[in-house]
This record gives sequence, C-alpha cells and structure tokens, in this order.
Amino acid sequence: MQEVVRAEVLKLLQAGIIYPISDSPWVSSTQVVPKKSRITVVQNGKGEEVSTRFTSSWRMCIDYRKLNAVTRKDHFPLLFIDQEKTTFTCPFGTYAYRRMPFSLCNAPTTFQRCMLSIFNDMVERIMEVFMDDITVYGSVFDECLVNLETVLNRCIEKDLVLNWEKCHFMVPQGIILGHIISKQGIEVDKAKVELIVKLPSPTTVKGVRQFLGHAGFYRSFEELKLLLTTAPIVRAPNCKLAFEVMCNANDFAIGAVLGQREDGKPYVIYYASKTLKEVQRNYTTT
Repeated sequence: MQEVVRAEVLKLLQAGIIYPISDSPWVSSTQVVPKKSRITVVQNGKGEEVSTRFTSSWRMCIDYRKLNAVTRKDHFPLLFIDQEKTTFTCPFGTYAYRRMPFSLCNAPTTFQRCMLSIFNDMVERIMEVFMDDITVYGSVFDECLVNLETVLNRCIEKDLVLNWEKCHFMVPQGIILGHIISKQGIEVDKAKVELIVKLPSPTTVKGVRQFLGHAGFYRSFEELKLLLTTAPIVRAPNCKLAFEVMCNANDFAIGAVLGQREDGKPYVIYYASKTLKEVQRNYTTT
C-alpha cells in the first residue's frame, strides 16, 4: 500500500497540486481504499444479467473528518490562507494541497458548481451532470451523436479529462446514480438489490438492526424483498393522459405517488415522501 501512496504523492507533486510543508497545526492521516472502475455483466442465480463493478486499482484518501467537524459549511472556493489546513502526512513526508482535494465537506458543492458553470448552456437540453457523472442523451441515434460531439468538444475546451474505462457511448440504456435509465424510464439496478435478495431472515437483535438499516421502515422481510426486486419502472409523464395522485399519511410521515393509467394499467411517474417535524406531528392527518 505504501507504493500506492508514493505513486499518488509523486503524481500530485509533478502536477503542482500539492507542495511540501514543514510546519502546520493541521495534519490528517492517509488511507488506501479499493477503487472500482470497469463494469461487466454477470448472471445471478436466476439467470438474470446483473451489472457488476470490479476493483482494478487502489485510491489514496485523506481522513479529513476532524477538520470537517470544525469547518464552516459554505460555498466558497479554497482560500490561500486555508491551504495549510489540508496538510496530510504519509511515510514520504508532509504535504498540503494548492487545490481543493476530495474528502473536504465543502468539496462536493464546489465541484458541482464548477461543472454546472462549464455546461450551463447544455444542462437539461442535451445532457445532465451530477458531480463527475455526465449523461448525454438524444431522441434518435444521430441526435445523440451530435450532442455527444458537442459535449466532448466542451471537455476539450475546458481541459476536462475522461476515464475511458468508465465511459459508455451510444448505448440504449445505462446505469446512472445506481439506477438503470432507458427509453422505458427508471428501473432499479438488479446489482443493488442482489444483496438484499440473498439476505437470510434475521434471527438476532443485531441481525434485525442490520436489516432495518437496509430496509428502512418496511416491516415484512419477505414482502420487502419482493417489493425491492419487482419495483415498477418510473416513466416519463404522458400529457395526453389523466394524472392520479395517491396520498398516505400517519403521525410521523407523509407520502405521495404521482401516476397515470395506460390501457387500464397504472404506472409511476414520481415518488415523494417527508418525515414530519415535531411541531408538524400535531397536525391532523385525516
């Protein structure tokens, strides 16, 4: 693992992203974690094709939990006076970042704002972007190809580097943020529920707590497995059809499902739910 850290430190030094620092009151430790990259399709016990990521390399991470605990949550880039707070130590020296690193609590917001500023004229028109996940789409093949060229040209213009192992071009469906997206709509990724399907019925208090962590508020074990593995496809609305709203409420939470019926069969457009605050629990739900 030291070779992983050594290689990463040398790469960051050569790129000018970090610099050696001899004295800093802020020091964080480094960790090495597996990094998943390529995706392959395997068959599960039922003969269904499931997309699976394999660990192909390792990533150096810095434990900034103590720094994040005392960091003011804001939306400003990393100031020069704050650079020494990113100091980390490893067997090969002590270094600080010139640019905002991963693991800082404000890093995701800053990165997302940067990506939106780069693609602001394309978002919700030919593409969507969430952090480092970019999705380009089109109604037909040729349109998607033109949109893809436009996005790639913007990446070249802004010096954005893509990881080819994680890129998939001109596919009818893809896994985006843990869901399968296609022209049919949004489906549950079978790989995400495969572990739940294989979970044995809990027999101990610890086992019940672990399952509740997976399952949330559902109480029936077998029913939950069925619901998760046969979740309906979330489809786009058809403005030519009537809409239906199904509501539910109790003393602690409220929920609703927006749907439509096609050929007498209901399908889901959107789910919504909210846990009630203490003062809201005094409201009547009937």
